[in-house]
Amino acid sequence: RNDASVRASGATDQTFHDMLSAALVEFPDHKVLVKTHPVVRDGQCGGYFEPDRLPERAELYDHPVSPRALLSKADALYTVSSGLGFEAILAGHRPVVFGGPFYAGWGLSDDRFPLPRRKRALSRNQLFAGAMILYPVWYDPFRDALCDVDQVISILSAQARAWRRDQASYVATGMSRWKHAHIRSFFGRDTQFESVPAKAVKRAKSSGRALLAWSSKVEDATALDGCTIIEDGFLRSSGLGAELTVPMSLVEDDAGPHYDPTIPTRLERLIAKSPQLPLAEIKQTEALLKQIRDHSLSKYNLSRTSRPLPIGETFVLVVGQVEDDASVRASGFGAGSNLELLKSCRAASPDTRIVYKPHPDVEADLRTGAIPEKTALAYADHVANNTDPISLVTSSKAVWTISSLLGFEALIRGISVTCAGIPFYAGWGLTSDLGRPISRRTERPSVAQLAHAALIEYPRYLDPVTGHICSADVVAERLSSGAGTTPHPGGRFAAKLSAIRKSMIRG
Repeated sequence: RNDASVRASGATDQTFHDMLSAALVEFPDHKVLVKTHPVVRDGQCGGYFEPDRLPERAELYDHPVSPRALLSKADALYTVSSGLGFEAILAGHRPVVFGGPFYAGWGLSDDRFPLPRRKRALSRNQLFAGAMILYPVWYDPFRDALCDVDQVISILSAQARAWRRDQASYVATGMSRWKHAHIRSFFGRDTQFESVPAKAVKRAKSSGRALLAWSSKVEDATALDGCTIIEDGFLRSSGLGAELTVPMSLVEDDAGPHYDPTIPTRLERLIAKSPQLPLAEIKQTEALLKQIRDHSLSKYNLSRTSRPLPIGETFVLVVGQVEDDASVRASGFGAGSNLELLKSCRAASPDTRIVYKPHPDVEADLRTGAIPEKTALAYADHVANNTDPISLVTSSKAVWTISSLLGFEALIRGISVTCAGIPFYAGWGLTSDLGRPISRRTERPSVAQLAHAALIEYPRYLDPVTGHICSADVVAERLSSGAGTTPHPGGRFAAKLSAIRKSMIRG
């Protein structure tokens, strides 16, 4: 009531009632929803309609709802001067307008009180350009700089995705104590922690909260009622998770861990839908991939060097993994042995130069999967210890892996990949797959489409500088510059103690 845009239009109570009467007359067979403004719904001010005084066929609709969801169901929209009229035009409607908002008078609306000076006919694109590109000044809070509207859309998209998933607060289980602080940064300060999974389920149900679980820390997280699985994202940090380096991204999946090929995970569903992505989102992904390639970014972004390989020699890279890692166990590759993978590659390429890359956690003696160098050299020509994995990937002509993320890193750099297991990026026609086929993976996305699902839609990112949810390109920039990537103090020492304790338990 008495909003500035209503006053500027010269509208009164009668204008709103005339608008409602027109809708009822002009659509005699339709239900008419009177959409309450959010501040009216929340009791911050009054509106122009009262529920008990609405005529028959008119219903006050005060539920929180996406404007797009309403507009997709509506056959018509009537407004005085609401911004929803502008959104209606962008969604393909021709709104009936009883006031004089900025979007009226350009041939895109049915204007009941025309403005004579607005004589030019505009397209929707032209109206959008005037209202959203030429008129406003846009600000990027992560770079403290003015920017274009597409950068703001990217930021808001990332924040909106997280906000929509966080409508219920969380109970988290299977989270190491050192993770509590950053889990709260990602998912909200009121996130509660419960170490016993069964108790976490009960607490979530009794409090109406959603349940989060770190998959590798819970025996069968997918069996927990209503559980969302949490894991590290694919652009994670400058340093290993095993050394307690704080992540900049996490992924969440309501079906199960992304590496489990036996279930249609949320990531798999996003990849399956990715061929329908609009061109603008593909261009956004291509810009991110260029940023990743130009700055040699990867999941952990380790800076390591070793003996250089002879210049001019081409090779196949065999990627070692942590053998007891859940992704290896779920991959379907026999015993999940690094040595077996190396043997398979040599059998398939008897005359090709082969380089074997051990996993960083295995090199650091934090996880299992080491191959004695003498044994590895019986099948490989070179063992690339303490070597930057991305420099190896970009120098190789092909990559062999069980299910390592380095296979995905190779794909987005245009290098052929052979998978012995079934990682999330296999089975879509982009890799040579030695594992059993997954019949439900019938879509054929491009690399950019698959990358959009894996790097933009699936994770949530946290800017280490501002502490706010951000878009993927912000984290890529932080990783490139090193801003906000200070290692966890004492992380390597604490991780080493944890590895010794696990080894003693297994013994």
